[in-house]
Amino acid sequence: MTQTIHSTAIIAAKAKIGADVKIGPYCVIGDDAIIGDGAHLHSHVVIEGHTSLGAGCEVYPFAALGCAPQHTRYEDEPSRLIIGKNCVIREHVTMHPGTAIDAMETIVGDHGLFFAGAHVAHDCIIGNNVIFANNASLGGHVKIGDHVMLGGFAAVQQWCRVGPHAMVGAHSLVDADIIPYCIASGNRARLSAINVIGLERRGFAPATITALRDLFRQLIRGNGLFASRLKDVKAHFASQPEFDLLFDFIDNAGRNGVCQSFKR
Repeated sequence: MTQTIHSTAIIAAKAKIGADVKIGPYCVIGDDAIIGDGAHLHSHVVIEGHTSLGAGCEVYPFAALGCAPQHTRYEDEPSRLIIGKNCVIREHVTMHPGTAIDAMETIVGDHGLFFAGAHVAHDCIIGNNVIFANNASLGGHVKIGDHVMLGGFAAVQQWCRVGPHAMVGAHSLVDADIIPYCIASGNRARLSAINVIGLERRGFAPATITALRDLFRQLIRGNGLFASRLKDVKAHFASQPEFDLLFDFIDNAGRNGVCQSFKR
């Protein structure tokens, strides 16, 4: 097992350090931390609490992972922060473990890219292949789907969800669930379109993208009550995984409801 650990790093005796790990100057690793194989901590990285950092992750200076949640009801319970493999975590990123008022864990998926200053609060669940631009922030209990992109300084309110393949514009405040495949922006955030470019980059068929655009126009931009429009599009768009995912997301809307479109 090969490890490269700088002489100024402080690593607790019970910490578990994998093979081929690089730990740079002035890093501090706590007793209950687990560092996966091939991880690289540049310098001044702090990893505390019951934090697991996946294999191949790269963490830049002054990131703080696993510090106590910013929650008045947290009482030092042994909650966890679980970070997947091959994530890139840039300068000053903060990620917090869960709390006893939820599932006791915060989960970050694989292949995430977190720009400088991004924040993941307690009890969040984040999918794979996400991108958080500079200072994008999540409140507690937020759920982020696969391939989601948050623009710089975007903020997602507690308990909200952002569906797979959605994009949130810079400086947006999300206070309701963002349905899959869509673009949302503004303060408060509103849906504006289907995330066509993102879907094309991920290999969605042109016919599927066209159908999603038709669905968006009927469901989000159509006339009448949302419940009636939803019933109509469910009858028209069916038996495809992309549509089933979207309808299931809406049917399981959280306490904040589903984000709507700008009024025109």
